[in-house]
Amino acid sequence: MAKVKIQNYIEPFVSPPVLQKVFYLLILVSNSLLITLIHQDTRLHTPMYFFISVLSMLDMCYTTTTVPQMLAHILSKKRAISFARCVAQMYIFLLFGIIEYCLFSIMSVDRYVAICHPLRYKVIMSPWVCLLMVGICAAYGVLDGLSYTFFAMCLPYCGPNETDHYFCEVPAVLKLACADISLNDLVNIITGFSVIVVPLSLIVLVYVNIFATIMKIRSAQGRIKAFSTCTSHITVVTMFAIPCIIMYMSPGSDSLSNNGKKMALFYNVATAFLNPVIYSLRNKDVNRAFLKLVGRGRAPE
Repeated sequence: MAKVKIQNYIEPFVSPPVLQKVFYLLILVSNSLLITLIHQDTRLHTPMYFFISVLSMLDMCYTTTTVPQMLAHILSKKRAISFARCVAQMYIFLLFGIIEYCLFSIMSVDRYVAICHPLRYKVIMSPWVCLLMVGICAAYGVLDGLSYTFFAMCLPYCGPNETDHYFCEVPAVLKLACADISLNDLVNIITGFSVIVVPLSLIVLVYVNIFATIMKIRSAQGRIKAFSTCTSHITVVTMFAIPCIIMYMSPGSDSLSNNGKKMALFYNVATAFLNPVIYSLRNKDVNRAFLKLVGRGRAPE
């Protein structure tokens, strides 16, 4: 299989090219700005904001893996991609996506330590511990990404190699195989369980403990303040998790339905655009850092 053709069925599911370019530029600008603010303002040199900066970097990376190619296919009559580039796109997208999902579970642990063990927070979440956690996520992404890609590439592909999708994603590529893919469906479900369900279960378990601790706070204002530090993370995880579960844990063609393709577009583009907005909206620390960066001094306390 020398070439994979990205079929023109994608057009009803994507916005006009100009809007796509605007979204992509906004993703790069907003995430880069958030990383810059965290780097420049010493008050944001905390584990929580370190993880947010890593999240922003991952958003830019996995979006860049797919969106430029998607725009090229929309604007050009030639919508073929070489087999090697298709495999590379599939693996790199999985790599960054899995690392990001694993990072969400680490961010929940960070919130748990901050709320349930505030006096030991800086000791437990030391810079070396934070780097180690991110390194574990990276290793997790490398291995599980290879697992998905390896089993997909072991199948024979006889043609026609036209995929009803807008980039090379595992469920779409599997549809091109001229062999039984039931084993691959099983592998995807098992791998998806370790990549999606296990981290999600950890997040749920952590937040059960966090909410139990919050309810013990006597002050209503204290409870609201503690809960507000978790709402952004819960929102982002929900937006990312639901489409991923549908795409990677649904057997056969179910994940490639019209709704499935829309969801893939959502977690590929929309979440990367919304993440910096969610984490900076109504965040006094980030707003203060932004005003300081543009030379307007300190934001109101």
